[in-house]
Order: sequence, then structure tokens, then C-alpha cells
Amino acid sequence: MMSDGVGTGPAFAVSPTAGSEDDAVQFGVLGPLQMRVGGASIPLGTPKQRAVLAVLVVNANRPVAIDTLIGAAWDQRPPQGARATLHAYISNLRRLLSGAGLDRTALASTPPGYQLTIADDQYDFGRFVAEKNAGLQAAAAGHFEPAARHLSAALAQWRGPVLEDLRDFHFVETLAAALDEEKVVVHIARAEAEIASGRAHAVITDLEALTVTHGYREPLWAQLMTAYYLADRQSDALDTYLRLKTLLAEDLGIDPGWTVRELYERILRQETLDVHKTAQVHAEDTIVAQSDNAIRVHRPTPAALRGADGQRYALAGTATRIGRSPDNDIVLSDAKVSRHHAVITDDGTTFLITDLGSANGVRVLGRRIDPSTQLRDGDRIRIGDQEFTLETETGRAT
Repeated sequence: MMSDGVGTGPAFAVSPTAGSEDDAVQFGVLGPLQMRVGGASIPLGTPKQRAVLAVLVVNANRPVAIDTLIGAAWDQRPPQGARATLHAYISNLRRLLSGAGLDRTALASTPPGYQLTIADDQYDFGRFVAEKNAGLQAAAAGHFEPAARHLSAALAQWRGPVLEDLRDFHFVETLAAALDEEKVVVHIARAEAEIASGRAHAVITDLEALTVTHGYREPLWAQLMTAYYLADRQSDALDTYLRLKTLLAEDLGIDPGWTVRELYERILRQETLDVHKTAQVHAEDTIVAQSDNAIRVHRPTPAALRGADGQRYALAGTATRIGRSPDNDIVLSDAKVSRHHAVITDDGTTFLITDLGSANGVRVLGRRIDPSTQLRDGDRIRIGDQEFTLETETGRAT
């Protein structure tokens, strides 16, 4: 078993060539945690030290509170001396970064904790976000060929499950859920761009696989129906709707939403679909949603859940656990609430709520989630017999 001490392992040094992109330090979190220089992987020390680096990379160019780093490394159960050990990890990481050619000030003490300052193109999540944004902007402008290229480049940043080598740390589960949600958004946008570029047949296999892993995401089914229809496979398009309808009825006792039902009717009538307008509108809506969420990075007042009785439950940073057990961040005395019912994560750009396998489920805006959904300001959330409203704006009225 790997030691949990603070040693960094063998000494390492690199002499980068100025201006050489191949020798630039690169970080990766969309897969196992990695730090590479000139294509070579750098040993990063003990699991807890790697967890600290992972949190800093995910939050690159933003301060991360000391308590957040300690909570991530020790799963919210820090021992005495955790703060001193964290400082040792930071010192070790600074030596590693310096040996790899980065200035030691790249990992700086910044209230209320530490900040890792790197360029967006130095880590896979930064490149993912940049390519995603470029793709959405291109699609919103009606430029679908470059949109498809950018969105494909965003998806190419993924090497596997988020921080796959650190899955034993609780923060990874909640972070992975948030980033996986972002990945699905990009899959949908890319499918729309490819379809608008006249390549409906090219996305069918990908969409079929995604509807298996994200069965309740109706936009994926809508894109699959559209792709089949435009590939002259009308019967498959109609069958896709019936598969979705059966799935939702058997699992959740509900019908597909209005958008998918309308698409089904239009395919039955063999109408022409305006895929260009649809792709543009969806891209514009996604950009607006991201803009709304981005405000939260700098919000002066923490986000919170407001109960029906007016009580305010502040969200606890990156992950807020909700349940009946006293070790949750928000404890609910309700027999219909499971011991560990749900978690709300905040990755700095997106709030995501995840059902942790509860007995009675989580409902957002009246619909049961499975297992996660993105939240926006004002969304109504039902857990057991209790209903809450998400508040993300300072001074928002209930």
C-alpha cells in the first residue's frame, strides 16, 4: 500500500527549452491525474498529495480555501495536524513544479488558501472549456463546421473517468458527476452541429451509446431521433421515441416531454426539420445558462437552499451532502429522507444535484432525477416531504 506520508519520492528536475511547447508543463484531470513535461509523466507523491494537486488544477487560477483542500484530502474528517501536513504537501508540490520548470510562485499563498496559476492550454479541463465555448459560439453564429471541430476537440481531451486513480476520495465522485454533466452537454451540442453540417449518419452510433448511459436525458434521444430521420431511417426514428416512452413509463411513471413528443409528431407527418435553427437556439441557450452560472464564481453571498418555512441552509463549498444522518452538511429529520440522500456540488461554474441512491428519490421542478441534473437559480427541489428553492443571487427574495 502507498504511504500517506509527505515525502515526494525520487528527486526530479527538468531543464525546459524556452518557448518549446513540447516541454511545457501539462496537467490532466479528465482521466487519471497526471503532470507531464515533454511527454514524460512526473511522479506526484502520495495519494493525499495528489488529491490536493487535483483540487488545485480543477480550480486553476482561482483561490482554493485551506479548509476545502483539507476536506478533500481527508474526506471531511481531518486528524489533528492536518493543516501542518497540508503545508508540507504544498511545499512538496512547489518543489515538483519548480523542478518541472514552473516558477515557484505558480503555486501561491492566496487568501483564503492557495492558487495554482497556469494557462488554460496547460491542463485538459482548461482546453475542454475553451474548445467547448468556441464550439458553442460558432454554433450560435450558424457556423456549424467549425463548431463541430471545436466540440470534437473538447471531447478529445478526455482520457477516461475523471481522476480515475483517486476514486477513493469522496470529492472525486461529486466532481466527476459535475464534469460528466458538462461532457454530456458537449456531446449534445456536437451532435447538433454534425447534423446541421449534413452528417446525421455519423452521430448515430455515439448517440445510441449515450442513451444507454444517460437514459433519462431527453435531448440525447431527440438528437438520435433527428439523426435517424435525416439519414432516411424514419422507422428507426419512430422506434427511438417508443423506446424512450417505454423507459420513462416503466422507470418513472411519466411521459416524454413536450419537445420530444412534438418531434415525434413531426416525423410521423414527414415534415422538414429546421436543424440549423434548432442548433443555433440550443447553443444560444447553453451560452446564456453558462453565463448565469459563471456569476457564481464571484458571488459575495454563498448559495443556499431555502425551505418552505423560510429557513436558509447555506451550501458548504464544493460539495453539500443532504440526508437524515447527522454527518451530513444539511440534516433533515424526515422519515422519507435516506441517511445519505443527495449531494449538491459546485465546481465554480455549475451547480449539480445527485441522488445518492436514496429510497424515495430527488425531484427537481417536479421530475425525479437519475442520478443527476444541473440546477439553476430558483429551481424547486423536493427531498422526502420537504421542498427547497435554490438561491444563488445575493438578497434574492423567496
